[in-house]
Amino acid sequence: MAEIIDLSNYLQQEPDPADMTREELLTNLQALRQRISELDEREPADMDSEAYESWGDAHEALEDRVDEILDRLDELK
Repeated sequence: MAEIIDLSNYLQQEPDPADMTREELLTNLQALRQRISELDEREPADMDSEAYESWGDAHEALEDRVDEILDRLDELK
């Protein structure tokens, strides 16, 4: 049976980057990168499993969020 991974800590509702200050964006970016790092440590071994698919979806969502924040930081320059 495949290991069940609780991904709820990685998929949190985030504030809109457009409503955040530069400092808030940088703090959020750091926290997101930490969550990605923690998620990487929990990568399932079986790439064909549902657990891996869920893990990949969570990882992609966090990476998308990082991209949104980086885009917003570029806008603030």
